[in-house]
Order: sequence, then C-alpha cells, then structure tokens
Amino acid sequence: MVALFSDQTNEGRHFRQNIRAYNHAFAFTSMGVHVDERINIGGRGIYTFRAQGALYHKIGGLLPNEGNRPRFLQAYIYDTEHEVENRMCESEVLDRRVVEKIQHMLNNHNPFVHTLRSLGQRQDLPNCKLILKEQPIDRRQYSLPSASQVAAIIIDGDNATIANGRDIVVETISGRLSHVRDYVGFYDPLQYPLLLPYGTYGWDVNSRDDGGRAITCCDYYAYMLQIRHNGSSLLLRGGRLLQQYVVDNYIKIESQKLRWLRSNQATVRADLYKGLEDSLNAGQHNAGSIGRRIILPSSFVGSPRDMYQRYQDAMTLVQRFGKPDLFITMTCNPSWEEIKSELLAGQAPQDRPDLLTRVFRAKLEQLKEDIIEKGVLGSVVAYAYVIEFQKRGLPHVHMLVVLDENDKINNPDEYDRIVRAEIPNEDVEPQLYNVVLKHMIHGPCGIHNPLSPCMKNGSCKRKFPKPFAPVTVQGNDSYPIYQRRGNRLPVSLNRQGNIMVDNSWVIPYNPWLLLRYDCHINVEICASIKSVKYLYKYVYKGPDRVTVEVQSDPQYDEIKQFQDARWVCAPEALWKIFKFIINRIYPSVERMQIHLPNMHQVQFRADESITNILHDESTRKTMLTEFFTLNHVDAEARHYLYMEIPSHYRWIQAQRKWSKRKNRNKVIGRIYAVSPAEGEKFYLRILLNHVRGPTSFTNLRTVNGVLHPTFKQAAEQRDAVGFKKIIRHHIGILCTNWCSRVMG
Repeated sequence: MVALFSDQTNEGRHFRQNIRAYNHAFAFTSMGVHVDERINIGGRGIYTFRAQGALYHKIGGLLPNEGNRPRFLQAYIYDTEHEVENRMCESEVLDRRVVEKIQHMLNNHNPFVHTLRSLGQRQDLPNCKLILKEQPIDRRQYSLPSASQVAAIIIDGDNATIANGRDIVVETISGRLSHVRDYVGFYDPLQYPLLLPYGTYGWDVNSRDDGGRAITCCDYYAYMLQIRHNGSSLLLRGGRLLQQYVVDNYIKIESQKLRWLRSNQATVRADLYKGLEDSLNAGQHNAGSIGRRIILPSSFVGSPRDMYQRYQDAMTLVQRFGKPDLFITMTCNPSWEEIKSELLAGQAPQDRPDLLTRVFRAKLEQLKEDIIEKGVLGSVVAYAYVIEFQKRGLPHVHMLVVLDENDKINNPDEYDRIVRAEIPNEDVEPQLYNVVLKHMIHGPCGIHNPLSPCMKNGSCKRKFPKPFAPVTVQGNDSYPIYQRRGNRLPVSLNRQGNIMVDNSWVIPYNPWLLLRYDCHINVEICASIKSVKYLYKYVYKGPDRVTVEVQSDPQYDEIKQFQDARWVCAPEALWKIFKFIINRIYPSVERMQIHLPNMHQVQFRADESITNILHDESTRKTMLTEFFTLNHVDAEARHYLYMEIPSHYRWIQAQRKWSKRKNRNKVIGRIYAVSPAEGEKFYLRILLNHVRGPTSFTNLRTVNGVLHPTFKQAAEQRDAVGFKKIIRHHIGILCTNWCSRVMG
C-alpha cells in the first residue's frame, strides 16, 4: 500500500493523481459537501480542495435496494464475486490493477472489512442488523481496533437497546440514510480507508491521553498531522486526499464549537448585551427580535462580529497614530526551497498543505522581524495584520504599518526609495529581473486570459495594465501613481514568447524584500488619509464567503449563515488546527465595558441565594464602576478619559480593580461602540469620551452644579454648541458604518 503512495511508476503517479476517486470507491460511507471544482479547471496553479458550508457523512443499509448495484459498505457484503466490477463503476478514471491491490490490502488488514465479510457469509443476513459501536472509554487512543471492537451483529427481533446514543444501527435494507455523527471514533476510518487502512479510530468524545486527560478534537488532529522523522504516516502521503481529510476534520472541529454556541444562546446573549460587544445595527437591541435570533458572537474567531470588532480596534490605532504608511501583502510561494526539500518521494507542494502552512508561518515570523523589529522600511510604532487564504489555497498576509514621525514617507522621492513598479534592467540587476517576472507581473488577463479571476465586465478590476508615468506623483486616491516609464521594450513572460509584458503590468514591490523572500510581496505607500477606512476594512473583511442575501426576518440565524456562506481550503484548516495566530494588532487594544447604572451582567450559581448575591461586593464591580472608584482615590487618574486609562492602568479581572501600569503606552483603550438607537447608553458613551475624571454616573450627569435627569441632557448642557456637534458627528459615523456593513 505504501508503494502506491510513493512509487515513481506510472501506476503510482496515476493512483496519487486520482486518490480521491479510489478512496470514494472503497469508502464505507458517502460524503456530502459542496466542493469548488471551478478553481482546478484547466490545470492552472496547484490543486486545491475547497469546500463550502457543512460537511456530512451518510451510511446506508447492508443490502442495496432492488435494482441498484451495491455501493459503499454494501460492496463488502453483497455480490462480492463481482466486487471489482462494481467498484470500477464508481469512476471512469479507476485502474483495475490498482483496485485489486487496494481490495487485497483491505481484506487482509481492515477490521471493518473483516466484520462486513463475515456478515456477508451469514445465512440469516436478511434478518440482521449491524451496530457500529462507539470506541470504548478505556481503550488506548492510538491503538488499532480488532474486528470484535468495531461492530456487533444482532439478529432482527432481539433486543437492540444495548446500542447507545452514539452507536449506529445499520438496517439490512433501508430506503433512508443514517447520519454518521462527527463525534464518534469510526467517523474517520469509515470515510478514509486508504489513509487509515488498519481501521485506526479518529477522535471521539472519550479520547484521553496516557494520563487520562481529555483530548480536544483540535489537539488530536494537530498530533496526527505532525511531521515525524520516520516518514511512515500515510496521512502525510495522502496528497489530494489529505487535503480533503484536513478540511473534513477542521469543519468537524468548527461544527462542534458552533453546536455549543447554538445550544447556549442564553449565555451568548448575556455576553452580547452586557456591554462586551459592539453594536452592529439599530435593530439588534429590539427586545421583540432578540429571542428569535441565533447569535454568532465575537468570541468565535473569524465570525463577522469578531472581524468587525477587530476593525474597530484597528481604527483605534488611527486615532492614536494617524493613517498607516505602508500596506504589505505577502503570498506563500509553493516552490520555496524549504518546502521542496521536505517533500517525500513523488510529492508536489500541493500534496503537502501542512508544509505550505508551516513554512509560510516561519516566513511570516521572519518578515515581522525584518519590518517590525529591525525596521528595514523605517521605525514601526504600530501595525495590524491578518492571515487569509486565496481561492487556490495559498496563505497570504495583509499587513498595515504605521511608521514613526521621523521615518514618515512624505514625498514622491521617498516613495521611490521604498517602492518600485518597473521591470529592472536584466544586465544591471539580473536576479531582481527574474523574480519580478516570476512573482510581480499581474495576470496575465485581458486578451491574454479573458477568464482570469480579475476580469469583470470585460476589464480588469485591478485596472491593469496601468498607465505609463514618467515620474512618481502623489495621486488622488489611496496610493501614489508610481513611476512606470514607457520607453522599455516589452519582455517575454513565458518560454513560448506569446505573452509580452512591460512596466504597465508590474505590481509595486520593494526590491530588498522581494529578493529576500522570493515570493509575491506587494508593497504600497498609503499616500492619502482617504485610504484609512478602505484599507482597514479590506484587511478585516473576513474569510472568503459566497454572496448572501440580507434578510429582514427576525428569525435570523447567524450561525447557519456563517456555515452556509464560508469556504474552507486545506491550508486554512491546518493553520487553525495548528492554532497559528490569524491576526494581530500592536499596540494591543483593551475593549472597555460600557453599561447604564445597575445594568451590568451579574453571574452567579444556581444554588446561591439572592441575599448572598446582592451582598457580594464583587458583583457590583465592573471596568466602568471601578474607573469611577479609581478617580475617587487617585488624583493622577482624574487627568485621563475612560478610554485613556488602559495606557496607564491595567485591569485585573480576578480582583476587579485597576492597578497602575509599570510599562506605559503599550495598550490603547476603546469603549465598545453603541448604536444611537440605544438612547441613554449612546449619550453615556459620548460623555465618557470627553469628560475627564468622573467619579460616578451622577457626577457625569452634573453640569455646573446642576444634576440633569438624563445623560442626553447632560451632554447637551456640557457645551451647548460643541457637544451638539460631537453628537451629530458620532451619529453620522455610526450610521455610515452600519450602512456599509449592510450593503457589503
């Protein structure tokens, strides 16, 4: 079996090219998933298994319905004299000799096959049921199962109640399919007999390590996908099937988290409405619709709420440091030597998404060291980055960088020092010439390739080819107009010489970074303040999604929308299975709670008495109330606004108090956004953003010795003209943000 995964013969290459088809032919269960096959049409680029929405496995009856040929587990039981012919019917690409080799290996070693073969020999087969048993709790996680452990045969009419809720009872002949739950150990070996030919169990709810501690689903698959020195793992030899395996199991991991969120909506909403979330739209706090919405909270990394909060965090950097100076995008190069040197015999980079993921992460850490710590482009005071994944699966990073005042890039001469957008002279800079042609030429699109992804309504949405420019100028939008002289003769982009390009097709780059990293690494100057909102929303736009119609139905299910809309590819799945960081911002932003008097969330145990709860001092302490307390006792704190406090004091959650910070200016505060529709809470936020040193809610409502009944009136009286302008400004910004989110 290993030979098929590694041989350089025509048979071995054919098997690896079509491994998903062979696995399908021998799988015990069917798989339902929407796979984006369009990205692999024509063989352009690397192969990518990219799945949308939920993914599920189904298992049918022991015998086929009348007139149907046996499929999946039925092929191991019924009409076994013609088993090879039946399996060959699954796909035109299958080779008979390869099918026979796989069948022989599974017959000898797979315990599920042993059980089904013995079942097929029974004279009373029409009266049988098969129970696939859950993995025993006391079984070692990584040991191989025996036939007696994976199944039990029960004669029809006997008491079958010994099956527990996680066992699967397979009827003899059934017109329906049973769902294989993703939290049982036989989920993997039933679907991936070629990767797990010995029937090795996958993760289940009983999984334990040698110390008896529970193993999470994510940790289990991170362990299984580690690179080991002996290189004997069939998983990492699985090629295209490995891509399917990791996407399948990441969706399993994600689905379990989403199931928990769906079944704990009361807890989710408690977090949402206690001032620990940003308001997304005016209708969110309507009590009539709250109970009928299924909420996907910001605690779920990658959710729309999470990305929106991160966008708000990043905009806080703008308030402190101004616009970003550089926008950098780096994409994984599957031909990096670090990847090619670790490939096993017969493998291409697309066969090892785990290597693509690990090496890109290492390169990203190196890029961060060069740009942020060594300051190769200037001294960095703030940055934000997000990891994303192309439709073809390659990981890339979007990074926004704010430079120190002394290193600001202020004029076209300084732009040219950092960024170029021309093909170098081959004689003067031969190495740079080659990497620019290899990585930094857009497309080809237009007449060279009308089907290019960048083509929209007959033209390139990236506006290539760019107009020639004799010198770099400031420009009227987010980026400068870079120097692209038209006096250079076109050069050939391919060996055939049928695609000629000139400076109008060059993507802006930094020569030093391009030579160092040998990959697509786009560097742009952020020349205008107009770029701020576009760039930060672009960076935090979230994972690749299909278009979803905006619904006004109050029974809106955010979890279902998220599952149905997003796509997942293998490198993204592995990035998250390995728990690599998806995004980061520096300085860090402390999100600050906001609530009206006595309207904060109180957590308590069900067996606690109300009296004890009310007398517990800690239940009355929040970030905001302790900010007031701090102003009572600390004269220095009174010089700061609420949002400025985290730069000078740190919040100790366990003690529920603010403590003076030793290292300042490493943290920036941000009060959670509040919709104007929330009335008093909205005006409370305005006051907190502009009044220094308040000692209580009452103090905030007191202006010139007069206690006003509402925060709105207090805001208006603080500075009748100034605060009204501030209020109108806040309402305008929040309404604009809300509209931009709804309209996409």
